[in-house]
Amino acid sequence: MTNPQNDEAHASAEAGTPAAGIFVPRVAIGAFFTSPEIAAVIEDAAGDRRMSRAHVSVKPGGIAAATALYHETPPPSLIIVESRAEQRALFAELEALAEECLPDTKVIVIGHANDVALFRELLQHGVSDYLVAPLAPLSLIAAVSRIYRHTAEQRLGRVTAFIGARGGAGSSTVAHNVASSMASLFDTDVLLADLDLPFGTVGLDFNLDPVHGMVDILHGADRVDEVLLDRLAAKPTKGLQILAATSALEKAYDLKESDLERLLEIAQTAARHLVLDLPQTWTSWVKKTLQSADEIVITATPDLGSMRNAKHLAEFLRHSRPNDVPPRLVLNQVGVPKRPEIKPADFAAAVGLEPNICIPFDAQLFGTASNDGRMIVETAGKMQVARAFENLGRTIAGQRDLQNSRKSARSLFGRLMGRR
Repeated sequence: MTNPQNDEAHASAEAGTPAAGIFVPRVAIGAFFTSPEIAAVIEDAAGDRRMSRAHVSVKPGGIAAATALYHETPPPSLIIVESRAEQRALFAELEALAEECLPDTKVIVIGHANDVALFRELLQHGVSDYLVAPLAPLSLIAAVSRIYRHTAEQRLGRVTAFIGARGGAGSSTVAHNVASSMASLFDTDVLLADLDLPFGTVGLDFNLDPVHGMVDILHGADRVDEVLLDRLAAKPTKGLQILAATSALEKAYDLKESDLERLLEIAQTAARHLVLDLPQTWTSWVKKTLQSADEIVITATPDLGSMRNAKHLAEFLRHSRPNDVPPRLVLNQVGVPKRPEIKPADFAAAVGLEPNICIPFDAQLFGTASNDGRMIVETAGKMQVARAFENLGRTIAGQRDLQNSRKSARSLFGRLMGRR
């Protein structure tokens, strides 16, 4: 038996690219294994950024252990069990587990029999999914996501975080131009949030003087909803919404990791793409934001300090996001007159990332656009650099947006029903 959904997730994991549309809401999960290999898979999946909202408990003993535990304590929303039992014994074990479950409890079975008939019969009797071992962590996460797909459909926004390898690398300029290009290219909603709270430049770059800024929204995050966010965001062009920073230095901006969580969840329901312009600093909330983003873009200049920092960032992100694509690299300000530079090929070899785009140094073009509060595509839409921003926007938006731009029962396991 081959499960096409499993195969898709396996292929995605092996290729190092995230499976599309994976989202796991706040949910309690109890996982019970019988082999060390599956235990490792569950532990790896529980540590993935996509599972950060879920609370996962991992225990040995398989279905029997789950049945015994939930006879004494209330079951979680989702139970994951591994079993090597033959079909008749497996069904008997699951029926006993069903007696300890609530009507809306969902169950994923991890088995070792590649049997399409078994797969179909399990689904018919209320099991939410059947996964065949061996499997990759991302396959398990994708299966959990499919169970909560109706919740996932409410979360439209894909998060892309932009950060500079050093101050002055031009990360904000890249983020603003890419966000603007995405909104115009794909006729889609893009929300650009300036998270350099005291010194952000998104207002200047779009010639805006917003009354409300990111600080006001963060301070009232518990009261922010999609309607209020829409009212507070500036809208310079069709499809583009901006949450700007305000230059108020009367107070310090010491954010905690949790400060952005509510805002990002609301923003992801308000726009298809959420672009975060991060400051070039290293705090707990910047680190957390990078670890949880769907895509990361590092902007660097071809010098030694920038190369070192980009290398460290790339290595950290590879280690902390093992199931995600590597960060994307933008090499900016290439060809400054009389400045010794590291060649793009040498820079890429040292950092371990090929540049997605290389932006030539053009003080006149970028200075004029900045002073006028306009994007590069507005100032010089036919130049190669404008096309480069658009191409990066296409890469981030992905094939889905490219296509859009072109046009209580009581069966055997009755208590486990409601999986769909």
